[in-house]
Amino acid sequence: MKNKVVLFSLACATALSANTIKTIEYKNLSKISPKIVNETLDIKVGDELDNKKLNKAIKKFYDFGYFDDIAIYENNGNLELNFKEKPSIAKIEIKGYKSREDDIESLKSIIKLRKGSMYTKKRVQDAKSTLLDMLENDGYIYSVVETEVEKLNEHSVKLTFNVNKGDEIIIKKANYYGADNLDQGDFDTVTANKEEESVSWWFGRNDGEVNIDQLKYESRRINELYFEKGYLDAEVKEPFLNIDFASNQAKLDFFITEGKKYKTEDIKIFLDSSIVDPETIYPELKLIVGNTFNIKRLRKDQEYIKTQVANKGYAFAVVRFDIQKNEKDGKVKVVFNVIPGKKVYINDVKIAGNTRTLDRVIRRNVYLAPGDLFNLTDFKDSRSKLKRTRFFEDVKIEQKRVSEDKVDILVDVTEASTGNLILGGGYGSYDKLMISASVSDANIFGSGLSLGVSTDLSARKSKFAISLKNPAINDSEYNGQVEIHNSKSEINRDEYDVDKKTQGFSVSVGKQVIRDMYAGLRYRFDLIDENYNYDKAGREGNPLYFQDTDYITSSITPYVNFDNTDDFYLPREGYKAQTSLEIAGVGGDSKYLKSTSSFKYFYSIEDLTELDWIIRYKTQLRILSDMGQINQGDSLYLGGPKTLRGFKSYAFGPNNDQGLVEDPYKKSWTNSVEVNFPLIESAKMRWGLFYDYGMIGQSTFDEISRMSTGALLEWNSPVGPLQLIFAQPLNDKEGDDTSSFEFSLGSSF
Repeated sequence: MKNKVVLFSLACATALSANTIKTIEYKNLSKISPKIVNETLDIKVGDELDNKKLNKAIKKFYDFGYFDDIAIYENNGNLELNFKEKPSIAKIEIKGYKSREDDIESLKSIIKLRKGSMYTKKRVQDAKSTLLDMLENDGYIYSVVETEVEKLNEHSVKLTFNVNKGDEIIIKKANYYGADNLDQGDFDTVTANKEEESVSWWFGRNDGEVNIDQLKYESRRINELYFEKGYLDAEVKEPFLNIDFASNQAKLDFFITEGKKYKTEDIKIFLDSSIVDPETIYPELKLIVGNTFNIKRLRKDQEYIKTQVANKGYAFAVVRFDIQKNEKDGKVKVVFNVIPGKKVYINDVKIAGNTRTLDRVIRRNVYLAPGDLFNLTDFKDSRSKLKRTRFFEDVKIEQKRVSEDKVDILVDVTEASTGNLILGGGYGSYDKLMISASVSDANIFGSGLSLGVSTDLSARKSKFAISLKNPAINDSEYNGQVEIHNSKSEINRDEYDVDKKTQGFSVSVGKQVIRDMYAGLRYRFDLIDENYNYDKAGREGNPLYFQDTDYITSSITPYVNFDNTDDFYLPREGYKAQTSLEIAGVGGDSKYLKSTSSFKYFYSIEDLTELDWIIRYKTQLRILSDMGQINQGDSLYLGGPKTLRGFKSYAFGPNNDQGLVEDPYKKSWTNSVEVNFPLIESAKMRWGLFYDYGMIGQSTFDEISRMSTGALLEWNSPVGPLQLIFAQPLNDKEGDDTSSFEFSLGSSF
């Protein structure tokens, strides 16, 4: 078709070459602008027809790749170019490969086709080849990809890729020839291609599926493992995969030369002591003289030394290491050479991506400002602090060198949705049907102020609260919060019910003491009304030793909080520590001291294993001391999602059986360990396994002790953190109020 058009155009141009162009018209043209067409044609009104220029222009038009046909007509000096454009891709479907929408969108990106792309047979063939390569890399052989092209109209088509996965190759045997000191279990921690294990379908077992694209990295991974174990002479050859296509089974062979194991004999750091005294660094090093050499620890020490030097302003410090092996004795000396360069100052802090949050709100959470001496720890901590604000879905901080002694700090944020209109519900074995509704914004008009109005309703309780929080009053280190609340709750026992009504407010003011640590004071005022409703048959012959109670609690609470975690909703590293002492008796009826201390620790094993698993631990210690009057509602209780899963809320505490008043419970200690796993990453859904242990008593901690285990599903949903908890008590006693399922909205671990 192309040659035919060119020949036609040449004939037309030759016959009419003496004509002068009066007008030029383009028809059916949408892919490129008339300006580009004019420049490509290189013929304008007033020119004479030039067959060479015309032929050259036609070739250029076809080079754009946008046209199936070009026809040129001339009538008495009126030149018309009629284009037939290639159709665009209006829709793409990939069937039979991935099921999740995000995965399919990722595939479209990989095959380099998207909605609006120009349709050509070559593009489709290239996409098909890419899909087949991916299937092969995933371990599928004899896969077939069929394409369908459906014409929607004159200008658009729909593409469908029908993927028929071939047979999967399973590694039945992995051999590690020459490995005398490490075994298969060691190698399985670092390799992607593993031998199939029995019951391979079970969680945590190796399925043996071949990952072709990962084979080229396996020898380096094993080599690195040996270096971590001290085998510095280890050599690992490229693996050999032997596939039996009749059975779709494979054997994977590694050939390893281990060499000897080295110990660290000596460590030297050559560094100008006027910058950092090396003697202060040696005690902090991960490598230990006399222990087995470990390349991973060496790299951590290299980063630690760089951080200490960069914290003094030497942003571009270079730390090189030299490993001096003594092969005869199996020992190594490590020498660090530090080249500090020049001191570097902050030229400017440039902020991008904030479509809503004010610049000043971001700047006050960045520890570096124009004119400051560069500090690497400040640089890293700024990202964590910005992530903890909840204002941003993602935060990137980079340094850009602008001169020998100055850098710009580039802060690029992706705004998160901070305003929520929530209407949710659920069902729990204790609270029965639950309905939650709230309107909140953690970042009002991008100012950093947080305002929330919420209500929680269930068969057992109701709560209404409104709060306003300012995390940095006038951009200072002071913060403040005002909260007003009204709640009703019902505690059900076998022979009586307790209806408790609370109305009150709290005001708090705090200040940042040191980085990540805040101290403050909170005042709380509550009007409490407790009504006891007894089953007459249940208390026949038993005197009622207490009456309905109305009392006031007025207290002040000094507190200290520390939080250096890397994210608000899903921390992967760091810890939170809190301690407070509520002093009731500043007016009112209640007179007591209530001490509460808690600690939470988060650790991701991803750096060690490439698995996105998070280990969580939390503990809480509470002590209540009588300073004149402790009312029933002031007592400590144990049970529920926040303290001891597997048991109902208020399961352990004063139960006042048969109308006899019990002393308040004054001491409690709870512990929880969780291992958290990814489920649906794109939907921000995860799941986990947990073990809880708690104890409570009137005079000692262990008068009552219980434990439980279970699983949970958590979702950082658009309406806030949500948890579904499935728990099983391990040592429950007869009469315990147990709970196998709980629903939690608005709180996480």
